[in-house]
Amino acid sequence: MYIAREASKVSSPLDSVWRKVTAEITAELPLLREKWLLLLAGLVFQYIHGLAARGVHYLHRPGPLLQDLGFMALPELGQDKSYLSECTFVFIFFSFFLWTFHPFIYHSKRFYTVLIWRRVLAFLVASQVLRIITFYSTQLPGPNYHCREGSHIATLPPPNNVLEVLLINFPRGVNLGCGDLIFSSHMIFTLVFVRTYHKYGTKRFVKLLSWLMAIVQSLLIIAARKHYSVDVVVAWYTVNLVVYFVDNKLPEMPDRTNGSPLLPLSTKEKDGRLKDEKDSRLKDEFHKLLNGNHGDPTDRRQRVQMDGRHDDDLNHGALSDATANGT
Repeated sequence: MYIAREASKVSSPLDSVWRKVTAEITAELPLLREKWLLLLAGLVFQYIHGLAARGVHYLHRPGPLLQDLGFMALPELGQDKSYLSECTFVFIFFSFFLWTFHPFIYHSKRFYTVLIWRRVLAFLVASQVLRIITFYSTQLPGPNYHCREGSHIATLPPPNNVLEVLLINFPRGVNLGCGDLIFSSHMIFTLVFVRTYHKYGTKRFVKLLSWLMAIVQSLLIIAARKHYSVDVVVAWYTVNLVVYFVDNKLPEMPDRTNGSPLLPLSTKEKDGRLKDEKDSRLKDEFHKLLNGNHGDPTDRRQRVQMDGRHDDDLNHGALSDATANGT
């Protein structure tokens, strides 16, 4: 019985993780009930953005490659190595996705997952609206291999029905699109993720690495001939400006760093916290005694002034007695 009782006190790592997950779900659910419509709208717009990109493919007309400074400076990766840019993007995407859910696992938290995705989707939607307007305004001949002259999918035949358009031939239609050039969708996601981590992340090294990954991603997109250099350059300043202005309009997220932990503290943690608080109070009292600040400083100033007046009265009385005695 003693062994069973002691064993029940020691929770397994899996139990600890489950407690953290359930506690975080309890904290996030009220926010999800409040913000679910905004999150759903942001997710639905991702489909609308894909639909718009599919639609411009019907308008695309292949032609000779435009003169591009990035194409001159960077060697072409070729079709056999063009996957490198996609691998980099997938790594950035899933790294950021997993990071946004770390409050469900780790005890230290800085943000709520629901609120940060609400913010991210707002950045994405605003940037994608500008992107749709831009690539429908002017269609450029695509530099990607499947968009060049001679490719059978460089130009799409008219759709047979509405359903063919609405299904956007996923995922092939997303990966092999043409005409949606200015500005790069990959760079929209990359820069939104990097800027979000830069603001709400805590690891300085990861912040520097994420910006480096964004630069590498930009160069790989151009080297793989998936976009012209202008598509990447426009994305860099447009997305940063969009994030800056939208971020200022949205209410700031509550900082959970200084808040009380959501999970109940163990007996050892409680004893340690009480001991730290007691030591802190003793240190404060000790410093007050050393500095002479114990008690109300106003009363102390009044006592000093009264003591000063009392000394003056004694000195004045002694001087009067001395004068009367002729000394």
